[in-house]
Amino acid sequence: MVGAAIAYELSLCPDIGVTVIDRSPPGQGATAAALGVAMAVISHKVKGRNWRLRQQSLQRYPTLMAELEALTGQTIQRNTQGILSLCFAPEDLPRWRSLQTIRHDQGYRLELWEPEQVRDRCPHLSTDGVVAGIFSPQDFQVNPTELTQALVAGAAANGVEFHFNQPVVGFETKGSGEEGAVCTAVHTATQTLDADAIVLSVGLGTLPLTQTLSQPITIGPVLGQGLRIHLDSPLGKPEFQPVVNGHDIHLVPLGDDDYWVGATVEFPPETPPEEALAMQPEAERLEEVLRGAIAYCPPLAAGTVTDRWFGLRPRPQGQAAPVIQPLTGYRNIWLAAGHYRNGVLLAPATALAVRELLV
Repeated sequence: MVGAAIAYELSLCPDIGVTVIDRSPPGQGATAAALGVAMAVISHKVKGRNWRLRQQSLQRYPTLMAELEALTGQTIQRNTQGILSLCFAPEDLPRWRSLQTIRHDQGYRLELWEPEQVRDRCPHLSTDGVVAGIFSPQDFQVNPTELTQALVAGAAANGVEFHFNQPVVGFETKGSGEEGAVCTAVHTATQTLDADAIVLSVGLGTLPLTQTLSQPITIGPVLGQGLRIHLDSPLGKPEFQPVVNGHDIHLVPLGDDDYWVGATVEFPPETPPEEALAMQPEAERLEEVLRGAIAYCPPLAAGTVTDRWFGLRPRPQGQAAPVIQPLTGYRNIWLAAGHYRNGVLLAPATALAVRELLV
C-alpha cells in the first residue's frame, strides 16, 4: 500500500514519469494482513515526526479517497464512525485527560466517556473493569487491499507503468566517493529499466535489496494474525458501529454483519532476519485474541469464524519506524519502508514526504 500511495502521489506531478516494479500482484504481504485501523488522534504521539506524519495523513485521507473514487469508479470500504478505545486502568486516566487537552488545543475532538455512556452508545460491549471509554470521531478504518487496488488503478490512469510479478534482481550504479554513487538502472529477470531516481518501498524486501547495494538496512518481521466473524445481526446499534479497541485488540465492523478481530503481535525467535521470514503463526495466540475480544464484546461468541489469516509486518531494527530517508552512499536512492503497525495510517504522509524529497 505504501508503494502504491507513493506512485499515485508522484503521478500528480506532471514532469515525473513513474514506473513501479513489484515481485507480487498489488495488495499482498503486510497490506493483505492489515486491519486498516488508522489511530491518529487517539494515539499518544503528540509531537515530532511521529505526530506530524499522522496529522498529514489525517488531512490527506478525505481528499485522497474522493479523488480515487472519482477517478477509478471503485468504491473503497471504510468506516468513518470513529474509534472507541476502552480504558481498564484507573492510573491511565490522567494521561488520557492530558491527551484530550492537547488534542483540543490542536483542533481535534477526543471524548472521555463514563462506563454508563459506553453502555448507552455501544450496548454490545461489556463494561466490566472499564473505567472509561476514549472516543475519537476523527479516526477511522479503511480496507487496505481495496485502497491499494484503487491507488494502483488511479496511478495507472495518470500514466504510471506497473510491472507486477517481476522481482528486482540487481542495479546498475556508477561513481562513489564523498558525493555518493548514482543508480542508473534496475534489473529484473526479464528487462532493464533506466532510472533517474529510485524509491525502495519494499517492506521486508529492504534488507536483501540494500545488501545488493552494499548498504544493508535491517527490517525484520513481526507476525500478526486476524480473523473474520459473521453474526446473524449487527452488534449493538446498527446506526453506530465504531471501531473498538480493548487491550490492544481491535473489533472492526465491515458491514453485512461481518467483523474483523485482531491482531496478534508475534516476534520471531532469535534467528537471522532471513530465517525469521519463515516464521509461522501460533494458533493459540489467535485464540487468545478471540477470547480477549469476546471478553469485552460477549455477543461475538455466537458468531461464525469465516476466515483466518496472518502476515508479516516490517519492523526496523535499531531505528524508529518508519524509515523515510536517502540510502547512505547514494545520491538518488530513497527508502520508504518499515512502517510496522502503521502502514495504512502513514501511507499518504509517506507519499507526500517522498514527493517532497524527489521534487
